[in-house]
Amino acid sequence: MARLQPRDQSSALERQRAAQRAVQGASTARRTGLYGNQPGDPVHTETVVGSSSTAARTATAVTSARKKPTTTPARRRYRPRGQNALREIRQFQKSTDLLIRKLPFARLVKEIAENHVGVDYGIRWQSHAIMALQEASEAFLIHLLEDTNLCAIHAKRVTIMQKDIQLARRLRGQGYI
Repeated sequence: MARLQPRDQSSALERQRAAQRAVQGASTARRTGLYGNQPGDPVHTETVVGSSSTAARTATAVTSARKKPTTTPARRRYRPRGQNALREIRQFQKSTDLLIRKLPFARLVKEIAENHVGVDYGIRWQSHAIMALQEASEAFLIHLLEDTNLCAIHAKRVTIMQKDIQLARRLRGQGYI
């Protein structure tokens, strides 16, 4: 009985795989070119310092002689101005998160308290007290800015100004700046 040698099986498989790799390699070389560049890639030319200028001119002439494909640039979709601002406004109106960061606000509150009372007194703060102050101050500022925006719209403007804030506070009766 004739048995196949394991070496013969492996060599036949290796020859088959090598043939497949050769076919795949040839198609890859056709697709990507000799140096792996894609069709339409720019041609890079390098000039060595001190080289002849004619070689540099011929290299640039070759690159300029090739015409670039005349494809129409993709048209940008029209988006009205202020679209991102409106998106942010909707996002902030949906959320109930605080708008001012907690640690900078806490540092500001502690600094104001130290300046008002004095360093010697040594005030300590509960985190809930600072949170309550932050909630109240943000509610005050948002309401003030809403009134300020109404004042600017009444003046047929879109941009709020300092005089709008002053008018809003004066109409509220909270001391004129």
